[in-house]
Amino acid sequence: MKLDGFGLFVEDMGRMIRFYRDVLGFEIRESEDAGNVYLVKDGTLFLLYGRKDFENMTSRRYEYIKGLNGHFEIALYVDTFEEVDKAYADAIAKGAISVLAPETECWGQRTCYIADPEGNLIEIGSFNRPFARK
Repeated sequence: MKLDGFGLFVEDMGRMIRFYRDVLGFEIRESEDAGNVYLVKDGTLFLLYGRKDFENMTSRRYEYIKGLNGHFEIALYVDTFEEVDKAYADAIAKGAISVLAPETECWGQRTCYIADPEGNLIEIGSFNRPFARK
């Protein structure tokens, strides 16, 4: 089995599309009233799926976390420490929720956290070198 991608079950599709497109720069072509959105970001499938649509499809009701979601994070990488600071400042200026301002950790990574409009945590980090998958 191979990991294909990941998705978020969202309450307000239009708001989430605008956030990931306008704040983080994801290329999203679907309209704001779409039931689900598929896109590939840097080779990874990313999905936004309406909660009610998923519940209808599976004939079940689900419980959803309110506030900041501490169960997972979406990690975004930039090449330099300066880019971490700039990406954070840009995201906050465009309406992202600040969780942790940029700081350099003892393991050598500069990192920060923001949250999307529905409370999902997003890390922006760098080891001050271009990304290399091992």
